[in-house]
Amino acid sequence: MSWRSKPQDTMLVPPWLEPLLNTAFFSVCRSHSDAARSECNMYCLDCNDTSFCFYCRSSRHKDHQVIQIRRSSYHDVVRVSEIQKVLDISGVQTYVINSARVLFLNERPQPKSGKGVSHLCEICARSLLDPFRFCSLGCKLVGIKRNGNASFVLEAKNEVELERSEGISRRVISSRREEEELREGLQQDIYPPTPPPPPSSARRRKGIPHRAPFGS
Repeated sequence: MSWRSKPQDTMLVPPWLEPLLNTAFFSVCRSHSDAARSECNMYCLDCNDTSFCFYCRSSRHKDHQVIQIRRSSYHDVVRVSEIQKVLDISGVQTYVINSARVLFLNERPQPKSGKGVSHLCEICARSLLDPFRFCSLGCKLVGIKRNGNASFVLEAKNEVELERSEGISRRVISSRREEEELREGLQQDIYPPTPPPPPSSARRRKGIPHRAPFGS
C-alpha cells in the first residue's frame, strides 16, 4: 500500500514515515550476504532510504537514528519502546509478543469479524483487543489523511507526559517494592521466629567436703 501526502498532512506526519511503511524488510543484504546477521531489518530515520542489516548500521549509520523491525506471524512490527520516542502512537493497538510490547506497521488482512466484537479498527475494520482506534501505524496514517483529527508528531507536552508517565511507573515499582518489604516485616512481627532453646547449664561442681571438728 502506498500513500500520497497532502500539504496539510505534512504537519501531522514525519517525512520518513510513509517511506518506512512502504519499505520491504528481511531480505538478504547484498553487501553482507555471507554474514550471520545479514537480513535487512533496520531503517534509518536520518537517511530515509531503504532497509539494511546489522553490519551496514555499524559502518554507515553509526551515529544515526535507527529503528529495528521485527516479525510476528509474517508481519512487520516495531517495539513500542523504540517508536514512541519518535512518533505519537496514541490510538494504535499494541500487543505483547515475546515479553515486549509492539505494534504493527501496516494493516493485516482478516476474514469478516465474528459476532460480539466490540472494538474495530476505524480504517480496515479489523477486530481489536482494546478500545483503540487503529490496528497499525498504516491505518492511523489513513485516518489522519481522511479526518485530520490525529497526529504522529510528538509535541513538547507529549514528551513531558511520557517522562511523567515513566516517572510514575518507576515510583509505582518502588512503592510496590517498599510495600512488599513492609509486608514481609509485618509477617515477621506477627509470626516471630522461634527462639533457640537456652543452652544447657553446666553441671555444678560439688563443693569440697569439710569434716566436722573433733570434740576436745
